[in-house]
Amino acid sequence: MSHASDTAPARPRGLALHTRILIGFVVGVVAGVLCYRFAGADSAWLAGTVTYVTQPLGQIFLRLLLMLVIPLLFSALVLGVAEMGDLRSLGRVGWKTLLYTVFVSGIAVLIGLALVNFFQPGVGMDPTAREQLLAESASKAKTLTAQAAPPSGIDMVVQIVPDNVVRAASGGDMIGIMFFALMFGIAMVLTPTPAVTRVKEFIQGVYELSMTLIDRVIQLAPYAVACLLFTLTAKLGWQVLFLLGKYVGVVLLGLAIHQFVVYSAAVKFFGGMSPLRFFRGVDEAMLTAFSTASSSATLPTALKVAEENLKLPPRIARFVLTVGATANQNGTALFEGVTVLFLAQFFGVELSLAQQLMVLGVCVLGGVGTAGVPAGSIPVIMMILAMVNVPPEGIGLILGVNHLLDMSRTTLNVTGDLAAAVVVSRGEPDHLAPEDSAVG
Repeated sequence: MSHASDTAPARPRGLALHTRILIGFVVGVVAGVLCYRFAGADSAWLAGTVTYVTQPLGQIFLRLLLMLVIPLLFSALVLGVAEMGDLRSLGRVGWKTLLYTVFVSGIAVLIGLALVNFFQPGVGMDPTAREQLLAESASKAKTLTAQAAPPSGIDMVVQIVPDNVVRAASGGDMIGIMFFALMFGIAMVLTPTPAVTRVKEFIQGVYELSMTLIDRVIQLAPYAVACLLFTLTAKLGWQVLFLLGKYVGVVLLGLAIHQFVVYSAAVKFFGGMSPLRFFRGVDEAMLTAFSTASSSATLPTALKVAEENLKLPPRIARFVLTVGATANQNGTALFEGVTVLFLAQFFGVELSLAQQLMVLGVCVLGGVGTAGVPAGSIPVIMMILAMVNVPPEGIGLILGVNHLLDMSRTTLNVTGDLAAAVVVSRGEPDHLAPEDSAVG
């Protein structure tokens, strides 16, 4: 699995999916704003169009995505842990990779949460319109998710461990499902028997089926985005676009800070390498990642620059970049955290510090193995929105600008894998000191 992009596989004919989604975004926004301007939000025919056409179609799309959350998240997380079976044989290298990944992914989400709280990109909508939208969305969001209000304090810690996995799944307890998946994956690593190998193959099959279904569902995204955006803009007007621009700016700022501040500090203080040398060495991989929005397509280039430009030991570079392609999605984790808080602000849902910390943890864990799925982060975001009682239909806003953000966060993900390889390589017997070689 790769944390490549959230872009669906290329189709042999017709426009690319992200282009069709952008067209749907523009059509929905323009039509909605024109109706809001000339017909008025209280128009009877407009209300009928929203109630009986665009809103139901958008809800069906959301329900299709939510239907796939549990099989996708469970299989991806189990495989993400199980594929780290090399940790036992590689020992120190494996644990260094795992600890670095969790630590840096946590920093990425913290940066995103801090920026959203500081800039408040989702704040500024007309209070009356927002309350009306929230009231209309609340019942639909509840029927979509059936998710009770999240616990707080010590209860939240206790309820991380589910007492009944089936009940957790039926009740939308995603934290419990993720905990069970982690334990399941660890047990698979510790039980290398033929029977467990067959179980892993079955779960791999579930994962691949989930990817196929999400790929098919996401083909409906252009039409769903048009419907969702028409519903929002017909009620709210042009101010939605202003808030969306602020959201994109915050995401890009967060990605830039993590890329050039956090990674520079990591390779300098933990990897013993000059940040300038690092970025000069990986620029080819960064450009490939940005232009293709795919870390799968970038992996050969990343391996090449790791060994030839950064002079990292091949055995470590290959292991870290392979594991990183599953578990080291800093850009995706940051994107998910910013998106959840932005939509919470957009709908006027106040999140406590405990809830924001829960979002942080779920973003770090939820990204493991899912970013290589076409639109894989979208179901994860919707799952987190359900956990904190934010209406999931706001995801239509995000899909419209997702491709630019996808290219940017894929670049961060690939750079993060290379930074992790630098850090993990330091101190290994076959590692060359930075001064031993120049950038190739």
